[in-house]
Amino acid sequence: MRIAVMGTGGIGGYFGGRLAAAGHDVLFVARGRQLDALRDGGLRVLSPLGDVHIPEVQATDDPSGHAPADFVLFGVKLWDTASAAELVKPLLGPGTAVASFQNGVVKDDILRDVLGAEHIVGGVSYIAATIAEPGVIRHSGSMQKLVFGEYDGTSSPRVRAFRDACADAGIDVEVSEGIERAVWEKFVFLVGLSGTTTLARSPIGPIRANPRSRAFLRGVMDEVVQVARAQGVALPADYADDRMAFVDTVPDTMTSSMHHDIERGNRLEVGWLSGDVVERGAALSVPTPNNGAIAGMLAVHADGHAAQAGGGTARSEGRTA
Repeated sequence: MRIAVMGTGGIGGYFGGRLAAAGHDVLFVARGRQLDALRDGGLRVLSPLGDVHIPEVQATDDPSGHAPADFVLFGVKLWDTASAAELVKPLLGPGTAVASFQNGVVKDDILRDVLGAEHIVGGVSYIAATIAEPGVIRHSGSMQKLVFGEYDGTSSPRVRAFRDACADAGIDVEVSEGIERAVWEKFVFLVGLSGTTTLARSPIGPIRANPRSRAFLRGVMDEVVQVARAQGVALPADYADDRMAFVDTVPDTMTSSMHHDIERGNRLEVGWLSGDVVERGAALSVPTPNNGAIAGMLAVHADGHAAQAGGGTARSEGRTA
């Protein structure tokens, strides 16, 4: 397949690297030091499942001169979604699929607006991977899974082709006939994990062990469930309890990328996570006080160091990109 990776961070770098190593025609879209490193030394993936080094990769910050892709793996930070989608336009052919493996649920709304609904395939990723240094992706643990599917539930040729490409590359893959629900299922846990670990500046272990913070975590996730149900997503009313049972199975040290971002003074995705829950809840008359607390308090840090120093204004709007 001809595959384009929009955003060569942890997700795009890892999965794109596996696909390139398996012989697929992969174009990496990157910028800054990451782009320079890809051009100079290729891409290296460090993983407990086996390291990969592709000495020469196709890398660009301007896809306009490249041939259309069969499948676009979309993995930029949420605030870059709209601008990155504009860059994707030259890569679209009549049947090109664009699957976002970003956090959040608003991502595909933005992509539909910019690229057209006919190109959008729903996607969820399960992996812990980061840029260790420019040109190097570090994968932690053994989990590395992509779940994707057409929003109408059909098993299309483009979805089947990408499934086969991923399987050939050693990627754990699943085609979902109910991808909207799968996206929201991950969102419930993600909002809880990201919001609480970032607000408490703590991994999940102490949060789940303390009765008050544990109750807060469950409340955060339950609000997401009730918003999803009000929006017509078929989640069980007690799905937060299911996710709490899952919380009890993960390592004490588990944390979130947003927790790492606040520790590094980086911009936060809170406006597209808890902030989005608050916005949807207000529109649907669903109370979201726990997520409102997260979005309100983390607004101080949402723009990174610039906001803390008085040099920027934190934004919490869930649909701003």
